[in-house]
Amino acid sequence: MDNRAQILKRYLNDDGKINCLDAFKLARELNIEPKEIAEITKKYSIKIDNCELGVFGNKDFGEKRDDIYEKLSLKANDKKQVECSISWEIAKDFSLNKVGSTTKKSDIEVIYCQLGCFRTRIHHGSKS
Repeated sequence: MDNRAQILKRYLNDDGKINCLDAFKLARELNIEPKEIAEITKKYSIKIDNCELGVFGNKDFGEKRDDIYEKLSLKANDKKQVECSISWEIAKDFSLNKVGSTTKKSDIEVIYCQLGCFRTRIHHGSKS
């Protein structure tokens, strides 16, 4: 087992996947850009789980917040899509969980995962 594989193994959750936030920590530990993580995890047949913005995984979220929805909408393109990195920027004023809750429970789509997992969102949250 090479060094990267050993490091990856330390970040696995109970399902044998790496949670989104842990994937960012992993990128720092490996001294690589976060966008390279999906490629590395794919090489070792490890999936990234529990997106902080609700795109994939089984993370629990709270309620949609209108003030956060308004900020996301202002940054969204004409298709109601917001880049992952922009959502994380907005989360600095609130929290990732609150931005994720709002995204998950609205018509806003997250695109261009910072970890390289997806370019566009896999599914829509509930419309409201």
